Amino acid sequence: MADRGVDLSALPKEVRDQLAELDLELSEGDITQKGYEKKKAKLLASYIPRLPNADLSLPDVQLSPNHSADPSPSPEAPGPSTSSASRHHRAHRSGGARDDRYRSDIHTEAVQAALAKHKEEKMALPMPTKRRSAFVQSPIDTCTPPDTSSASEDEGSLRRKAALSAALAQSLQSPDYWINRSVQSSSTSSSASSTLSHGEPKTQQPPQLQPGISVLADVLAHTRIENSVPPDVTSSTPQERGSRVDLAPAVRGMSRGQSRSSMLDTADGKRKGVPVNSRVSTKIQQLLNTLKRPKRPPLSEFFLDDSEEIVEVPQPDPNTPKPEGRQIIPVKGEPLGVVSNWPPALQAALARWGATQAKSPALTALDITGKPLYTLTYGKLWSRSLKLAYTLLNKLGTKTEPVLQPGDRVALVYPNSDPGMFWVAFYGCLLAEVIPVPIEVPLSRQDAGSQQIGFLLGSCGVSLALTSEVCLKGLPKTQNGEIIQFKGWPRMKWVVTDTKYLTKPSKDWQPHIPTANTDTAYIEYKASKEGTVMGVAVSKISMLTHCQALTQACNYCEGETLVNVLDCKKDMGLWHGVLTSIMNRIHTITVPYAVMKACPMSWVQRVHIHKARVALVKCRDLHWAMMAHKDQKDTNLSSIRMLIVADGANPWSVSSCDAFLNVFQSHGLKPEVICPCATSPEALTVAIRRPGARGAPLPARAILSMGGLSHGVIRVNTEDKNSALTVQDVGHIMPGALMCIVKPEGSPQLCKTDEIGEIVINSRAGGTMYYGLPGVTKNTFEVIPVNQAGAPIGEIPFSRTGLLGFVGPGSLVFVVGKIEGLLLVSGRRHNADDLVATALAVEPVKTVYRGRIAVFSVTVFYDERIVIVAEQRPDASEEDSFQWMSRVLQAIDSIHQVGLYCLALVPANTLPKTPLGGIHVCETKQNFLEGNLHPCNILMCPHTCVTNMPKPRQKQPVDVGPASMLVGNLVAGKRIAQATGRELGVVEDQDLIRKHQFLSEALQWRAQTDPDHVLYVLLNAKGVAVCTATCAQLHKRAEKITATLMERGGLNTGDNVVLLYPPGIDLIAAFYGCLYAGVIPVTVRPPHPQNLAATLPTVRMIIDVSKASCILTTQPLMRILRSREAAASVNIKTWPTIIDTDDLPRKRPPHIYKPPTAEMLAYLDFSVSTTGMLTGVKMSHAAISTLCRSIKLQCELYSSRQIAICLDPYCGMGFVLWCLSSVYSGHQSILIPPLELESSLPLWLSTLSQYKIRDTFCSYSVMELCTKGLGTQTEMLKARGLNLSCVRSCVVVAEERPRLALSQSFSKLFKDLGLSSRAVSTAFGSRVNLAIGLQGTAGPDPSTVYVDMKSLRHDRVRLVERGAPQSLPLMESGTILPGVRVIIVNPETRGPLGDSHLGEIWVNSPHSASGYYTIYGEESLQADHFNTRLSFGEPHTLWARTGYLGFIKRTELLDASGDRHDALFVVGSLDETLELRGLRYHPIDIETSVSRAHRSIAESAVFTWTNLLVVVAELSGSEQEALDLVPLVTNVVLEEHHLIVGVVVIVDPGVIPINSRGEKQRMHLRDSFLADQLDPIYVAYNM
Repeated sequence: MADRGVDLSALPKEVRDQLAELDLELSEGDITQKGYEKKKAKLLASYIPRLPNADLSLPDVQLSPNHSADPSPSPEAPGPSTSSASRHHRAHRSGGARDDRYRSDIHTEAVQAALAKHKEEKMALPMPTKRRSAFVQSPIDTCTPPDTSSASEDEGSLRRKAALSAALAQSLQSPDYWINRSVQSSSTSSSASSTLSHGEPKTQQPPQLQPGISVLADVLAHTRIENSVPPDVTSSTPQERGSRVDLAPAVRGMSRGQSRSSMLDTADGKRKGVPVNSRVSTKIQQLLNTLKRPKRPPLSEFFLDDSEEIVEVPQPDPNTPKPEGRQIIPVKGEPLGVVSNWPPALQAALARWGATQAKSPALTALDITGKPLYTLTYGKLWSRSLKLAYTLLNKLGTKTEPVLQPGDRVALVYPNSDPGMFWVAFYGCLLAEVIPVPIEVPLSRQDAGSQQIGFLLGSCGVSLALTSEVCLKGLPKTQNGEIIQFKGWPRMKWVVTDTKYLTKPSKDWQPHIPTANTDTAYIEYKASKEGTVMGVAVSKISMLTHCQALTQACNYCEGETLVNVLDCKKDMGLWHGVLTSIMNRIHTITVPYAVMKACPMSWVQRVHIHKARVALVKCRDLHWAMMAHKDQKDTNLSSIRMLIVADGANPWSVSSCDAFLNVFQSHGLKPEVICPCATSPEALTVAIRRPGARGAPLPARAILSMGGLSHGVIRVNTEDKNSALTVQDVGHIMPGALMCIVKPEGSPQLCKTDEIGEIVINSRAGGTMYYGLPGVTKNTFEVIPVNQAGAPIGEIPFSRTGLLGFVGPGSLVFVVGKIEGLLLVSGRRHNADDLVATALAVEPVKTVYRGRIAVFSVTVFYDERIVIVAEQRPDASEEDSFQWMSRVLQAIDSIHQVGLYCLALVPANTLPKTPLGGIHVCETKQNFLEGNLHPCNILMCPHTCVTNMPKPRQKQPVDVGPASMLVGNLVAGKRIAQATGRELGVVEDQDLIRKHQFLSEALQWRAQTDPDHVLYVLLNAKGVAVCTATCAQLHKRAEKITATLMERGGLNTGDNVVLLYPPGIDLIAAFYGCLYAGVIPVTVRPPHPQNLAATLPTVRMIIDVSKASCILTTQPLMRILRSREAAASVNIKTWPTIIDTDDLPRKRPPHIYKPPTAEMLAYLDFSVSTTGMLTGVKMSHAAISTLCRSIKLQCELYSSRQIAICLDPYCGMGFVLWCLSSVYSGHQSILIPPLELESSLPLWLSTLSQYKIRDTFCSYSVMELCTKGLGTQTEMLKARGLNLSCVRSCVVVAEERPRLALSQSFSKLFKDLGLSSRAVSTAFGSRVNLAIGLQGTAGPDPSTVYVDMKSLRHDRVRLVERGAPQSLPLMESGTILPGVRVIIVNPETRGPLGDSHLGEIWVNSPHSASGYYTIYGEESLQADHFNTRLSFGEPHTLWARTGYLGFIKRTELLDASGDRHDALFVVGSLDETLELRGLRYHPIDIETSVSRAHRSIAESAVFTWTNLLVVVAELSGSEQEALDLVPLVTNVVLEEHHLIVGVVVIVDPGVIPINSRGEKQRMHLRDSFLADQLDPIYVAYNM
């Protein structure tokens, strides 16, 4: 492609080497075809023989003579073939209210060519998955076979008409064709999945509907894709997780398909949970194939944390075109002629015609059918305006206090269909010397943009509105008949101006008509790009001068007839149709928008009937007339001397003008009368083409390169006709004006002659200011252009017009776009209108409505991103829409070389409208950003268009260098990060501990010495104590169980026994019963009777893994284990012996077992981690004694104390507090099963209040239940006497980073009930050590620090101030327990780290677990996790690795012993972290951002699949909001975490699985997603 005409052998050696390297990359799949061609073209660019370049001195633009760029025939010889072809072509597209201003046949061909090029690349985009109910629009679920990229159409069919290509596609995509393809390709790696996108039918459909397609699904199900895990395409190194594995292989084999570390690369594909060739994986595979990117070279160093460093700054391309011309010279308009009898003011002209030509018609209005309704003569207009002026000044209010003074602003609220009333009101205001502010009629309280109109009325100080009786009746009213207060409006007084309500002026009253001066005459509203509506004030002299300039430029004569199709309240419709027409006694015939909708030919008929000389239209009107003209054979347009095209400055107006001429030339329309013009609210008319002489050559066109335009330079398009823009001139500038072109951004520097810039105008006939907004006024109306050196070129102020353009040969003005439609992406300019034109040229447009497309840009991650929103037709199928969207993406990419960020389709008629039916773009953008757009289809393409992502970080090789050598207690100049709890020391109950180093002995001792002391109280949902246990009762129940075990169990000492009990005292008794019998208890959470299928397999797994010889349980649970429901999910025939302990005989065991040493195993603690790992740890008698002693010291627990526990008693610290601690310390524990809170929310808090509890323990899920459920009821609870002032410490037991936001909202909510703000704290434990930190009574309050999130991703801690951007608050995880030492270690080098460095938390403590419970005794893992040594420092101490990342910071606070306190901060579990782009992310951080993105996101979870980030969000709102979440989630993750989301899954509330500790089970979620079991509302695959 690029090597045309290049002799490769003649190239220098290095270029040849680079080319060879490129070929290699392409063959190995490291680079896409497109990337290959781009790079190759770049390499060869300087060696390709140059085309003689167009000479760019003046004339600056090569202009094609006489329409050569246009498909229409030249005007002299209208070729019948072309016109009939174009007519036939139009017949295919229905007419009606479609806006065809963007139609261009050349452009359509260009787009088709671009798409054909793409088609060769066979891009298959995965189609989103949607739940049927979420998509109300499509009545029939057409399931076309997969390929979405039109790859099945042959080359030519793209160019044929829509109907033909659709039929072709259908016939080519027969199911057999697809099945053959999928079977052939399925044998090779995973390419099968790339051919299949959304071909599988939805399961709920009856199969007979699509026989072929269901066969396809079968083929899929049985095709084993060899390479079962998709390749990792986004990082250059395989994902490694250090050497951390959570579990021995034997346990792993039984628990889940494979361990965490092998999850991404099971080569054998024997995953239990997930068939990898499920539908979801297929789509993800497609997505990956689409996203394959060339790998980036490794970076040599880390990058810094500043925002400039975050973004990859694109290097300027040396081939970028630069302006080469000289500096532009200001262009002068012809002088303004002096006319002898010119009136001194506009009102004077009306007075003159009203008196001398009273019968002469001024205005004819039409009814809805297009027939004349009434004609207002100059006499009537004058007398009515006079009456209104008199009424306004004298009849509102009293003589002493008139409501209106001259100079006050008044809103004019009249519908377009009643121009007469508007004219009278406008001139009445001028005569009364009050300032009219014409606005649109508000239709509803929440009208699109009504708030902005309110801003306008406020800034102009308007408090009175004039309107007609009919209009007033139509305004929305309140219940008692008053007009409602419109959103954002000031309070308004409404005055009706119908003639019957006006007073005839008294004989002596005359209006005051001064000579035109600089006072404001009227205010015209204008909406800015951001949606703010401002009022442009036009002075009396400007108004008069503008009329004079228009009269001169358009050569208006007295008594002419003018047909006006434009809105007469503003812009051209007002300037020509209301002001200049009165000046020249013209007869104006207005054709309102409503008439045009009903009868598109009406304006042409009016011209024909009235022999009108001038017509004022927009391209839309030309197009509509053309569509409807075949009914009218005898129309004659030869009377027209000037057809003014108001939006002729839009580059896409060329084709409308040409096509209109093509059709109506045979009806007498002369080619030279078409006069495009350029206008702006600030400068009024900027330029207008004067009618040419008969037979003179027509003005030439500029054919510009879009690539050049995007860089702001004018280049004649020579090479690629696909990306050309044909522009027509808008004539010369207005008489009496001076014009320059300045740079649109930055200071107003004059442009070069071949540069595009903003047109600025100096003229007496322009607006003077934005009324009431002096700041903005200065930047717009008082611009002084500067030269290259930055010096001002003169004193004269210019006004910015908001138009982008250049001056062509002969001082003709060319406009290529507007500032408000300018999208600045990566330093290049694109025009919204051009993108709309490209989107509409993608055939067939049967998916969307032509006139209902909005294009705007949003700022995401340091650049503008382009969003296109269109209204989808109700009959468009899902597949059509998706196909259309993917082709629009490709077309825009090819033609404009810019990526779209988001393409959304919304249901018909749901985009906010402007009063004249266009789309309110600002409001649409607002809805998009706020999540109120409710799309029915959406396609996000962040992967393709976000090009400024930082390069992935490469991990540095880790070795311990001299810098980190230890010097005393310093590492690299910092104190070693370690913290120690206080000494375990000597205990008060000397005799107890000396005699009874075993808990079983402690219980016996308590039963003897204090038999009636109540140890446990169990509460039910009503707060009633249903069961209590004294020391003696507990001992006796334990003995009964021991006796039964010895009789019935047939057990040996050291056998494992599973305890399957609901939370309660039976569980505690069974535990001690096992200790008395010398067997090892294993506590297991019982299965949930309503959800056996999900919960029973876990029970079975623990029973199997622990090799339990016997199960102790209750009768109801025993029945469940043996039930038929249980048999459905597990094999119930192979349970070990089951003993129910409900009604045991009173027996005492012959003896109570005493272990020979304290190192003997006491119990097994099994738990499922959040990553889905089942791990069991061994706890020895010595460990549990020291653990209880440690907790006793930290919390000051004695037998006189009461504590309340609302935790699950099955593992970790929850089990220790529930079952062990009370027996050791003798305090009373009030047990509250967390499940009871579901039926009685206030149970826990009321217990605290009732028993005046000082210390309580709970979990995050309990705290969340209370916060969400009771947050609104604090007043009621207070009234009931609930008081929490007794609570001294409320400890959350957790194995995760403290949830600061939850703890704070809990404290704030219940502050009113007396809860101290210092009470809430967090404990921290892990698998290797169940209790590491616990906020006790003696230590300082937990401290909070703020760390920088960007540094955290680089495994570094950077402390920042509160409120710093990207800061993350972390709360200390409790005070280190007595006897515990903690050190922070680099997990790779295993060397100690310094203070405030992030590393793995290692712990040394006598109560650490003694190892994992494994069947084969996997020694290496035990050694790695439980008995590890530092690589340098203290080589003899044995440490246990917790698997959590954290840091230690020495604070200013003092601990109990008076030393400075070392605080431990837990950041997160290593296993949970996501390694993306070489950085380490904690899922909770991304989830926090996601949950903030939209009010309807209840909860979210993230995980990765083949290095794609998958975000699952629970939708709490209605399903129509589902698709709103997709862009917002993508934006927030990109903005805050610099990651591109690969897949967004929207699900129902409660789908994200959460364990009993309130932690998300992300791996379970991931497996369910990949196995397609989530039943999502919507799945979006981001491109």
